[in-house]
Amino acid sequence: MTFAVHAVRFAGRPGVRGQHFLGHDDRSGEPHPTAYSVWLARSETHTVLVDAGIDPARPVPIDGITFRCSPVDGLAALGVRPQDVDLVVLTHLHYDHTGTVAALPSARYVVQRAELDYWTGPVAARIRREHWLVSREDLAHLTGPARERLDVVDGSTEVVPGIEVHHVGGHTAGMQVVRVRTAAGPVVLASDAAHFHENLTADRPPPILHSVPGVHAAFDRLVELAGPDGLIVPGHDPDVPAGDSPGDVVVRVA
Repeated sequence: MTFAVHAVRFAGRPGVRGQHFLGHDDRSGEPHPTAYSVWLARSETHTVLVDAGIDPARPVPIDGITFRCSPVDGLAALGVRPQDVDLVVLTHLHYDHTGTVAALPSARYVVQRAELDYWTGPVAARIRREHWLVSREDLAHLTGPARERLDVVDGSTEVVPGIEVHHVGGHTAGMQVVRVRTAAGPVVLASDAAHFHENLTADRPPPILHSVPGVHAAFDRLVELAGPDGLIVPGHDPDVPAGDSPGDVVVRVA
């Protein structure tokens, strides 16, 4: 089974390099915009959403985000209604990847056990510098009303034929990436395992992370999963596949 993959770029934010790469240098003050996306993988039998983005109707804990649409409205541009989504892979539980989980009434959710255990356990509650990164409202929904639809996995597994998840860690304790079988070859949706292409080409981690060695190991795993013919799609890079306009909300990936 093969899938078509689209990115839904629902928001953007200006920024500088020092906000996006670990360690300051003489280029840290240069402009460096970031994009916010969710990804839709669709086959004849499955409609799979990778991450749930941000709900623009709710407050966000960071300044400067400009919304183009809600992630749900972006899906509508592809003819997908919220009830059509049958599976949501949550690559991790940061607020900008979980914001519309309550708007998808039919979906099952896939999250790594290490991620769920971390954010619901005693340690994360003590690390105050991380509190802004997780939405307690979204977490409460996943562990409360949606708990029977929450699939907790360990490591690597095929969640539907043609879509695999792989625990890589690094950015968060339970960071997972998604490999999708497409007609053009494997597409690896890195999400925040690599925010930008430059994370990989320069071997440079982002500043928000759980483990520096884990981030570098995740970079290597992304390359391994893509193989010589695959495509790695970073999570926040405004660059898109050739032929698409930077102004497009919906971008065909493969």
